[in-house]
Amino acid sequence: MNILTEADRQIYRQELAERLPKKLFDAHVHIWGRNSFPADFQFAPRACANRFGGEFPLALWRKTMQELLPEQHVGLLCFGFPNDAADRGIVPEVSGADEFASVLVSPADPVELLAKRLADSAAVGVKPYLNYAAAHYRKRASDVEVFDMLTESQLELLNDAGLAVTLHIPRLARFADPLNQRQMLALCQRYPRISFIFAHIGRAYFMRNILESNLEELAGCPNAFFDTAMVNHVDILKYTFDHFPAERILFGSDAPIALLRGKSIEVNHQYVYLMGEDYDVGTAIRDTEHAVEFTTFFYEQLRAILEAVPEKSLEDVFYHNAVNLFRSIVQK
Repeated sequence: MNILTEADRQIYRQELAERLPKKLFDAHVHIWGRNSFPADFQFAPRACANRFGGEFPLALWRKTMQELLPEQHVGLLCFGFPNDAADRGIVPEVSGADEFASVLVSPADPVELLAKRLADSAAVGVKPYLNYAAAHYRKRASDVEVFDMLTESQLELLNDAGLAVTLHIPRLARFADPLNQRQMLALCQRYPRISFIFAHIGRAYFMRNILESNLEELAGCPNAFFDTAMVNHVDILKYTFDHFPAERILFGSDAPIALLRGKSIEVNHQYVYLMGEDYDVGTAIRDTEHAVEFTTFFYEQLRAILEAVPEKSLEDVFYHNAVNLFRSIVQK
């Protein structure tokens, strides 16, 4: 399954190949096979998972990275597809010195079961998601809180083991939400041995969302990290590097969503995905007339990070920060 066009390959040759480090690490990848879902399960017609035949196994990710980044070696942190119907007991079977996996987790999962899944898979952490919390607590998705995502016993288990949590924060105001801010800070302070990786830079896709955040307060927590998944807003990335330690920022893409064609833009203190393909991704405007030639979200993210990251931190953000973190967890 080829992803790139000749125009994409030109972008790689002219803008990316020489500027990117020779090693990259993607800290936010969804990997799953058909066996992760019931035999009769089908994604909604415009779900982005259909772009890849309803599955995105590790072998396909590796092949795709060879196509997108032919001169780079790429490692990853991966987890399953956080759908309500997914089997959370199936964890991607990674291999290699810089491939790591996390376990999908719901607050409905007994701590003993979570402990077994972590041990059986040698995972470095967990990936909760708001739809799991909404279902468990019978809340609307917009009412889910950070504290709903994991139970106290689950957090104690993760803290004792010194593992990582990749957290997609909830609530409509995202990183600008005062309740989110208090609870994000409280988690870092109460569970100092957990590495909290706040995904998508706290879902800060437009400037007001990060200007009204508590980024600098979280900078004081040595166990607070951010991944950059699906953020291609250069000014947001620059602001993040100006106000948060670069050694705790991890490149992430949100593949395979990031392999679709499009670009995230800010419109009137909001964000929207301009889609070059007829799939649903968040708040999307689809260019069904193909008036614009898009490259992938993946390449747009690389462009933005190269523009924003301090040169001295380039290799760390793209590779070493994540690898050092996850290797240290494995060695505990």
